[in-house]
Amino acid sequence: MAEPLPELLDRAPCGFVSFGDDGKIQQINATLLERVGYCRDELVSHHVETLFGTGSRIFYQTHFFPLVKLRGGAQEIFMLLRTKEGDDVGMLCNARRSERSGQMITDCVLMEVIERRRYEEALLDARQTADHANEKLEEQALELELQHHQLQEQAAELEVQSEELQSVNDKLVVLNEDLEKQRIAADEANHAKSNFLAVMSHELRTPLNAIGGYVQLLEMGVHGPISDPQRETLGRIDRSQRHLLRLINDVLNLSRIEAGRVDYAVEPVKLRELVDSVQPMCDPQAARKSIVIDSVVPERLVAMADREKVQQILLNLMTNAIKFTPTDGSICIEANAAPDSVSLRVIDNGVGIPAEMIEKVFEPFVQVDASKSRSAEGTGLGLAISRDLARGMGGDLTLESTVGQGSIFELKLPRAKTAQPDERTPAA
Repeated sequence: MAEPLPELLDRAPCGFVSFGDDGKIQQINATLLERVGYCRDELVSHHVETLFGTGSRIFYQTHFFPLVKLRGGAQEIFMLLRTKEGDDVGMLCNARRSERSGQMITDCVLMEVIERRRYEEALLDARQTADHANEKLEEQALELELQHHQLQEQAAELEVQSEELQSVNDKLVVLNEDLEKQRIAADEANHAKSNFLAVMSHELRTPLNAIGGYVQLLEMGVHGPISDPQRETLGRIDRSQRHLLRLINDVLNLSRIEAGRVDYAVEPVKLRELVDSVQPMCDPQAARKSIVIDSVVPERLVAMADREKVQQILLNLMTNAIKFTPTDGSICIEANAAPDSVSLRVIDNGVGIPAEMIEKVFEPFVQVDASKSRSAEGTGLGLAISRDLARGMGGDLTLESTVGQGSIFELKLPRAKTAQPDERTPAA
């Protein structure tokens, strides 16, 4: 008889079931039992197909279990479970097959799907609407081009055909009004896209966080001891999960900025303190490549900005500098002041950026090296987010670069008008 599940797993906020290659259920947690309406004795030692309707049983026999046996697991497989009352419940299933006590056991984690279908339908409708709008825009563009050609042919007869030209001009005005309406509609569609991305990013982070949690449970030995190769595999899963979560967070941040949902807590910020708080986060990464980081930032420079947003921008700039600077390179952080502004410059002697890419790197999803062989990871959102945050605080982010010599990113921010109490010399 299988050992009882630990309390943490038994009451986890997701379903858990394990079964052998014969299909008989060995363990099932209380969360899943409550959702399907069965008692533990009604399922343990019974075939896992008891949880499925007819269609899902066929899918289990022909696709799911063969896939698990072939690959040793499966991720995000959609399955319909049948409750004791006969209702269908949609679940996303992550499965792993491994050997325990001399037999092969398949462990499944099940997350109930509530909003996914509605979001998928909304995405399909949005795509169809966008395609239809693009077709209409192309048709109207062709029509405008034709009208323009006709106007050029009639230019020589302008004096004698003024009435006809006025009529054509009236048509162009109408067409321009239609184009303006289409442009407004396209802007609204883009805003809807940003809102949709924000919602979907939240929905995607939930299963990713669950995956990270269960990897930690497995590493803790909740299901028994794990071997070194298994621990190495769990490490790769954990790194991949964290990487994907960072990418989704970038998409979410960009969506919030585009949707105008970012609030700025502007206050006097000492640049020296800010640099000192960010540099230690980058030192381990720089040390691995023997890169030296220097900073020349006077104590007196104070900006009017959101401290967390400036930290986010500076961390992104320094991370990029380390990523694209070769081993034994150097990075310098300098600060300058003007009457109404202060600036932070991140200077590296890395690979540099071609002139034609200097403006493009601030566009979303644009990367300098977009080849399949590129070594640097990322979505190409960091610089786009950073410049939008800088402009949201009344500043800007610019770039100077020479291929083979390095790059200089300059973050310019409004300067604080008056000194703060902690900047003044104490009275004797």
